[in-house]
Amino acid sequence: MNRLDLRSDTVTQPTAGMRAAMANAGVGDDVYGEDPSIIALEQRVAQLLGKESALLCSSGTQSNLCGLLSHCRNGEEYIVGQEYHTYRYEAGGAAVVGGIVPQPLEVQADGTLDLELLVSRIKPDDPHFPITRLLAFENTHAGQAIDPDYFQTARRIADQHSLSMHLDGARLANAAVASNRSMLELAAPFDSVSICCSKGLGAPVGSLLAGSGELIGRARRWRKMLGGGMRQAGIIAAGIDYALTHHYAGLQQDHENAQWLASALKSISNNNNVEVSNAQTNMVYVQFDTADTGRKLQQFMAEQQIIVPAGKKIRLVTHLDVSRQQLEHFAELFAHFLHKFVSKF
Repeated sequence: MNRLDLRSDTVTQPTAGMRAAMANAGVGDDVYGEDPSIIALEQRVAQLLGKESALLCSSGTQSNLCGLLSHCRNGEEYIVGQEYHTYRYEAGGAAVVGGIVPQPLEVQADGTLDLELLVSRIKPDDPHFPITRLLAFENTHAGQAIDPDYFQTARRIADQHSLSMHLDGARLANAAVASNRSMLELAAPFDSVSICCSKGLGAPVGSLLAGSGELIGRARRWRKMLGGGMRQAGIIAAGIDYALTHHYAGLQQDHENAQWLASALKSISNNNNVEVSNAQTNMVYVQFDTADTGRKLQQFMAEQQIIVPAGKKIRLVTHLDVSRQQLEHFAELFAHFLHKFVSKF
């Protein structure tokens, strides 16, 4: 059986069809606006998300940062979730590069922010305070697809206070499949949307930022400054285009595999002080009584050519390189691990 890697959906390998598409891609110098594959992809993604324009970036971190910097000037503020990537997991780029002030709020269990609290944190027009300019959200968050009605309410609040809204939609495709909505519908409330194509969609690299023509014009300048002015990058665009065409439907199988895994691990973990989350999309969270148990699981699985994270709470992610047969084998090994290292009996 092939090696199983459940750490993230970023570990997927390009398929043979994707490699062929990349090898045959038409290319040009993108900084000069001459790469036909990139031009076509940016137009396609802008249309998919219902925006005027889009910009290919090297990563989700870069597309998010270009978005934040295009909305806010130095000394201005964005309100964001404490656990959202644009605050916690992207090296503080908005503050370091743009001098933008983050106002983090605690994230609720369903992945949203308390909108009453959010309103209370919007700064008045006073020279003592940074100017509140932007609301930054995530969908999905920790594998949870956010209710579209929530973002419609947030949009009304943003309009009342003359604020813009940015979405880190790294896994927006997963959210669309899970909620049986289109990405266009989920992107509609936002002024800018970042979508990552090297996660569940399975492209080897690349993310896009979509928004108005004016915003993307500013973002293109920021991308250049950040070292993201790629040249013959149509090979990257071709991989993403292939993924959008051929891999989107497969996300449903990833979700079903995650749901099967969550159910199996819950059944196995009964009475062993192990908590297993439900799965909405392609993520299952497993919490042990101690971090040492998670470390032992990592070591145990590594001996079986299976890669998982370590820690008190670990995330298991299904993706296009994970089969149901592999998950069944993993569940059998997980049961053996609990019996050997964790069982009360």
